[in-house]
Amino acid sequence: MKDLSVDNLLGIKQLNENDINIIFETADSFKRVINRPIRKVPTLRDITIANLFFENSTRTKLSFELAQKRLSADIINFSAGSSSLKKGETLIDTVNNILSMKVDIVVMRHPLPGAHQFLSRHIDAKIINAGDGTHEHPTQALLDCYSIRERLGSLKGKKVVIVGDIMHSRVALSNIFALQKLGAKVMVCGPTTLIPKYISQIGVLVENNLKKALEWCDVANMLRIQLERQDISYFPSLREYKTLYGLSKPMLDKINKDIIVMHPGPINRGVEITSEVADSSNSIILDQVENGVAIRMAIIYLLSSKINRI
Repeated sequence: MKDLSVDNLLGIKQLNENDINIIFETADSFKRVINRPIRKVPTLRDITIANLFFENSTRTKLSFELAQKRLSADIINFSAGSSSLKKGETLIDTVNNILSMKVDIVVMRHPLPGAHQFLSRHIDAKIINAGDGTHEHPTQALLDCYSIRERLGSLKGKKVVIVGDIMHSRVALSNIFALQKLGAKVMVCGPTTLIPKYISQIGVLVENNLKKALEWCDVANMLRIQLERQDISYFPSLREYKTLYGLSKPMLDKINKDIIVMHPGPINRGVEITSEVADSSNSIILDQVENGVAIRMAIIYLLSSKINRI
């Protein structure tokens, strides 16, 4: 088995192209596993994984849990809302208490950017970033790129536009890093107020007109507006946003080519994307969900090989 160059999955920024390809090749094998009659393998029967979610999550948490169960790992689930964090316990104390139960891998989502890097310097368990604030969401980016690769064969030279709330999206940043490492060309599209000023400095094109962005791209990754992360109003109304940046079937029909449509979820149907588009043949949204399990199985498996039991 080929080894990753990293001991933890803290972000896409720490991975190289070879790491990503190793993850994809391993995911290919696990995708065959989850599509056969018996979908479980005993690979990680002696591994214990703690899922620490300090922010609410449904899709990512379920996907990680399913990946872990498919690998036969033992699982501990932690919810910050019912924990001693409410009583003033620190992050390190909470994690160390869990590690005293002989946990090998920690999957964590945390509202503070950099929480995983901080933790990796203080504990021995392998750490997988399931999202840190508005910083990164590496497993989502990997499954997105894997899904494009599955449909187009390669990402090299492909044009991908990420549409929506770029400013508050950890998915956008991780996708940009992953797509660039795999040779794709990246554009972001949305209201000027939702596009960070630094974005053009990292080799990303910026377009404020959705029609022009769609004419340019091979793949459109539609993001939701993250109202829960916004403390001010970045645009006049959702109705105006929908008019200017919502992807509809009539808009797709005006583009004289087939475009792959993606969405990391949860979908706000009728805002950034209509149901007609989300459920169309252009959409690979359900493929993303299935591929998320295979990608997370691959990452857990590859990191488990680096656990030192001595």
